[in-house]
Amino acid sequence: MKRIFLLSSILLLSAVFAVAQYDKQPDPSNPGANVTTVEGCLAGSTGNYSLTDKFGTTYQLTGETAMLQAHVGHTIQITGTSAPNTHTTGDKAGSMSGSADARQMFTVTSFKHISPHCNAMP
Repeated sequence: MKRIFLLSSILLLSAVFAVAQYDKQPDPSNPGANVTTVEGCLAGSTGNYSLTDKFGTTYQLTGETAMLQAHVGHTIQITGTSAPNTHTTGDKAGSMSGSADARQMFTVTSFKHISPHCNAMP
């Protein structure tokens, strides 16, 4: 009886360790999302923040943005998931003559303050 209990305990403990070692997989409901880190200049206001990186790419920020207000105009590093924004703009509703919106949607999960100033963009 003691052997069965010991064997069961070892198997259960092994299963717990195996689950603890399992890496987080991409969200299957959003296959286009990639966990990434971007550094750039923060702009905007509550509920409408954007970050422009050194290559000129602008990211529309969503997610954990509540603490960003104090860092507008600063260089920060954000971590989260990104997906291209397929929104197009045009003069008339339904018009396909507009250009593609250059912004990408970025869902922030964390951020790090880098500098109280934004570096000059190219």
